[in-house]
Amino acid sequence: MPAGTDDAAEAAGVELDPATPADRERWQTLAEEVRGHQFRYYVRDSPIVSDGEFDALLRELNDLEQAHPDLRTADSPTQLVGGGFATEFTAVDHLERMLSLDNVFDHDELRAWAKRVETEAGPDLHYLCEVKIDGVALNLVYENGTLVRGATRGDGRTGEDVTLNARTIDDIPDTLTGSAEYPIPELLEVRGEVFFRLEDFQAL
Repeated sequence: MPAGTDDAAEAAGVELDPATPADRERWQTLAEEVRGHQFRYYVRDSPIVSDGEFDALLRELNDLEQAHPDLRTADSPTQLVGGGFATEFTAVDHLERMLSLDNVFDHDELRAWAKRVETEAGPDLHYLCEVKIDGVALNLVYENGTLVRGATRGDGRTGEDVTLNARTIDDIPDTLTGSAEYPIPELLEVRGEVFFRLEDFQAL
């Protein structure tokens, strides 16, 4: 989750002052802990904490950086999305940054988010809510309707080329079919979540 701007922190009433030695020690501990969990999740595929516990650690780190911007570094976990790369895949750059969804932790944060959306988009809004499926984020690139690349999110700027793996998924078409009303664009990016249905897993 990218950290907010200093102006946003000030607007929210967050105190901006130099970090104390205790703040720096806590930041270092949190940053190392979050990086360790990211490595276990994204590279080793063996997380040891729940998603909620990880989100809470990342939130504390983000709040600490917003209160003390001098702590924030370019390689802070709050400035990156996802984790490192496994060695068996080729690294590829995304055409546009691939970010993750932000989190809210209570009703007040949800109302604040809805107010920001209404301010930016206007009051005539319709919301669609659905259960979030936790899988692997995938970016598909189609050129003239033909799948040319599949890539993981990685750090949001560079992911892993998993095109061959993506082609084995029945629900991912190799080619797209358009119509006169809805022609296929020359370049199309499709982003979503790859997951294994329980019934399919049980059928193995």
